[in-house]
Amino acid sequence: MPLANRVRPRIGDVVEFQTGTGLAYAHFTHAHRQYGSLLRVFGEIHSVRPMDFAQVVAQPFQFEAFFPLGAACARKVVALVASEQVSPPCDFPIFRTGIQNATGAIQTWWLWDGETERRIGSLEPGMERYPIRGIINDTLLVERIASGWRAESVA
Repeated sequence: MPLANRVRPRIGDVVEFQTGTGLAYAHFTHAHRQYGSLLRVFGEIHSVRPMDFAQVVAQPFQFEAFFPLGAACARKVVALVASEQVSPPCDFPIFRTGIQNATGAIQTWWLWDGETERRIGSLEPGMERYPIRGIINDTLLVERIASGWRAESVA
């Protein structure tokens, strides 16, 4: 059952998305003053709403993304269905963004910790798993879930 039809999201809320094949879920883990709500998005599609959301959010997530959660809740694009502790307690992730050259290849990478950014040039091994900096809408979020998209696919 939704959280008493609450439309103001809080950190820890579990967000339900309708997809073409079922229900997908994300966990609201951080709020950023400029980018908004950071979600851990889970790739499993459910035919019915799970009974145990602690188990859902304990699974490995598919990707992390900033999402306009407050607006999506107000427009009833998503539903807040549970509140679960953000576990393990996690630091704000390091994001990456790339500058493309004329051919569309990423020429220079930048890392951002939520406050400062720094130019690094090339990615070191393991950095391809860092989330991509930017805000995505519900359509792109659902497309990424359905396609199995992961941050590593942008390298």
